[in-house]
Amino acid sequence: MKEAAGEANLTVVAIILIGVIAAVVTPLVSSLMSNTANRACCTDAGGVWKGGSCQPPANNSGSYDAKGYNDCVKSAKK
Repeated sequence: MKEAAGEANLTVVAIILIGVIAAVVTPLVSSLMSNTANRACCTDAGGVWKGGSCQPPANNSGSYDAKGYNDCVKSAKK
């Protein structure tokens, strides 16, 4: 009987640990996915991702579409 109680306690501890890990990892993964979507939108619009924001290219080569970037970010958040 003691062995069964010990296994039940271990199961409860494992379930609690899984819940805690999921609660910590979920916001991190969500943040990474959002950041990746923003970078992709910036690149698609012809910009360069620097310092957490989308900037026009330094040499002004190509066309940077700020409206296209903003539209892309809005649609990615849906």
